[in-house]
Amino acid sequence: MWLKTSCDLSFDIEVPTPFVLMLRARSGAQQWIASEQYKLAPSVPAFEFTDVYGNLCQRLVAQPGYFSIHTRAEAKTADFLDQAPGAPFVEVQRLPDSVLNYLLPSRYCESDRFGQMAMEITAGQLLGYNQVAAIESWLRNNVTFTPGNSDVQVTAIEINARKYGVCRDMAHLGIALCRSLSIPARMVVGYLYGLQPMDLHAWFEAYVGDRWYTFDATQPSLKGGYVAIGYGRDAADVAVYNQFGPGVYPSSQVVSVELINESSIID
Repeated sequence: MWLKTSCDLSFDIEVPTPFVLMLRARSGAQQWIASEQYKLAPSVPAFEFTDVYGNLCQRLVAQPGYFSIHTRAEAKTADFLDQAPGAPFVEVQRLPDSVLNYLLPSRYCESDRFGQMAMEITAGQLLGYNQVAAIESWLRNNVTFTPGNSDVQVTAIEINARKYGVCRDMAHLGIALCRSLSIPARMVVGYLYGLQPMDLHAWFEAYVGDRWYTFDATQPSLKGGYVAIGYGRDAADVAVYNQFGPGVYPSSQVVSVELINESSIID
């Protein structure tokens, strides 16, 4: 399907404030970015770099006063997500070097604390994809998805204790459970067509059967319409903006994902 995504952020800046943004989606195996717009108002010098996870990032210093970021993109993404029941577990010694980092505990995914729980959730499942699917199903049935703004980052341990959270929280717990079984897992942030209420979204991917597969316990079932912006170990790696100095929060944030006809795509 073809989707038009947009994200508009506005800030009231009091002192010169350095930002690192992550708002540009890149083309890859699961999506193609046909066109995009990226506007800063007022215009300031911005410099782009690729981080250690391959994400496109922009760094700049916003000056005091009103500052806004406007992004638009037209993306082709899958109508239906790939699913592979029975896809095998990949032994650690056979994993690509680039995947090994996603086996380790991280700031919000304390995978070294979930070994017994993960084995209980996946008991009787074939090693690999079926284990991750069992984890996704357990999350859907045992952790309540509570969409909405959450300024406080919480860890997988905290989410498991309170049994509710926003999308990134559910992803953190899914990632921790997967890693505790030596299944590489990573967080993804981006857009989802039809998400209610509409906002930026987070989900997780697991590496089984020699590739990454998408899992999202916030949705009743897996569907297409995902556009990824950033990948990382957890939310600390995939913030759409980081600012440094006195705290700054968006005065407004508007996210949109629309289905578009292929004939209307900009050449």
